[in-house]
Amino acid sequence: MDRRVALITDTSLHLGPDLARILAKRNHDLVLGNPLPGLVEEVEALGASVVALDGMEDLGDGNNIARLIDAGLQRFPRLDAACVRTGVIIGGAFREATLDQLHTLQRANQEAVFHTLQALLGVMVPTGQGQILIITSATGKRLMPNTSLYSATRAGANMMVKAAAMEVADQGVCVNALGTAFLDYPGFIKVTGSDDPKVRKKVEGMVPMKRFGQPAEIAHFAASLLDGGNQFQTGQFFSMSGGWSD
Repeated sequence: MDRRVALITDTSLHLGPDLARILAKRNHDLVLGNPLPGLVEEVEALGASVVALDGMEDLGDGNNIARLIDAGLQRFPRLDAACVRTGVIIGGAFREATLDQLHTLQRANQEAVFHTLQALLGVMVPTGQGQILIITSATGKRLMPNTSLYSATRAGANMMVKAAAMEVADQGVCVNALGTAFLDYPGFIKVTGSDDPKVRKKVEGMVPMKRFGQPAEIAHFAASLLDGGNQFQTGQFFSMSGGWSD
């Protein structure tokens, strides 16, 4: 049985490292961006052949996703699945926001989605198959206090994913978005001040489950949309936020 090939743009944190491990166990070779130290050797030990590139931090530069795709296609005959983690978090009151902040968020949260979707669809649509998952934010569906610009750009990205999915739904490529909130990883901890135990307890109190989610939990859900077992679900936004956003 041929191994599938999955591309993951960020395997340094968030769901990326766990997703790479899961897909390696599920008969996937891997194209990895910014791999965590030791991760390549770990997934190779699980049976995966791996291509890895650093320098994927700025997906708002369309050249970066092109480099990663090209590196993958030089090694493997096709791409079957791709997970793209995008985004920069900037909080603050709307009346104090600046145009520079808006431009930064648009580049990281929307232009990155634009470039990656166009590039991935360009290689998947001609093959008549593929699954793409764009990681956005649950705040693109439900507004969190002091995240007006961030939430707006995430909501726009979610709609871009849905629109692109409808254009290729009859061509064998599934495209979905997955948004997280209240996830136990450095970006969210820093922006909410949850490195302070008292603050963390208060923020966790906003979540119906009364705790932060773990990256491995998000990775297991993401894998179900990428491992080839479900090629029917497309054009959806899934919120992973412990019940905070329905």
